[in-house]
Amino acid sequence: MPSLIFGLGNPGPGYAETRHNAGFWFLDRLAEISGASFRAQARLHSEIVRVSLHGRDCILAKPTTFMNNSGQAVRAVMDYYKISVDGLLVAYDELDLEPGVARLKLGGGHGGHNGLRDIFRHTTEHDFLRLRIGIGHPGNKDGVTAYVLSRAAADQERLIRNSIAEAVRVIPRIFAGDLAGAMKELHTVKQDGL
Repeated sequence: MPSLIFGLGNPGPGYAETRHNAGFWFLDRLAEISGASFRAQARLHSEIVRVSLHGRDCILAKPTTFMNNSGQAVRAVMDYYKISVDGLLVAYDELDLEPGVARLKLGGGHGGHNGLRDIFRHTTEHDFLRLRIGIGHPGNKDGVTAYVLSRAAADQERLIRNSIAEAVRVIPRIFAGDLAGAMKELHTVKQDGL
């Protein structure tokens, strides 16, 4: 069960609405329903807020580093709060899933995601829980950087945000230790969402 939820993205208003910040969108939604606000913690390279979600205390964190240096923030927060990898959930944008699709995954590789790749550099164990938020693929690997750093079309952004809302709905199951049930519920949501 996670006690630390990290959302990956790039800091600053210029990146706020880009596809690469889907992990931040998820964290912002969790903070919003908790009535909480993030505060910058320079020594932890993150914006942090402590919240109670469905009766469970947890820490929400957004790196203030850029995506490629996410591991520095994750390591600093884990060390400061003495949280092990099995208490970590990382939410991030996923090129290999279509907009409107979100998937939970325990462990595995980094799949070429630069944020995850850097987390791997700063952690010895990689069996943490991930929330993969589908953003689709531009169809050409040479176009990936421009694609993730741009805003999705309105219909795609609606699908992405719908999938985030569905992911928020399964958080109580995750906190209850019912990861299989959370996966089943989230993975059977229709792509057009709500």
